[in-house]
Amino acid sequence: QVQLTESGGGSVQAGGSLRLSCATSQYRRYAMAWFRQAPGKERERVACIGSDAEIVYADSVKGRFTISQDTAKNLYLQMNSLKLEDTATYYCASTRPAGYCGSTAFVFWGQGTQVTVTS
Repeated sequence: QVQLTESGGGSVQAGGSLRLSCATSQYRRYAMAWFRQAPGKERERVACIGSDAEIVYADSVKGRFTISQDTAKNLYLQMNSLKLEDTATYYCASTRPAGYCGSTAFVFWGQGTQVTVTS
């Protein structure tokens, strides 16, 4: 069982930046991703790092968000030039070992951290 714990959410003005962190208990290579869900909207995958190191971004965040991972497998999301529409609960998620961004289900989830962008 993989444990994921997000932190770093908060309230920021439009145009500002936030950095989300996801602490993980895993030690093997998995695909890991950030998802977000706003009230009344479907969950959206924002960014993903595969077990093969492939990185995939949603079109809505390309050029503004950067996903990264440290040697302990903890996951990060640097969010710059934030927009009102980035307001959502952000979740860290992981596949089982050797997962890929394009083809593997995300089965482990954190509790989420709220990001609110204000005008």
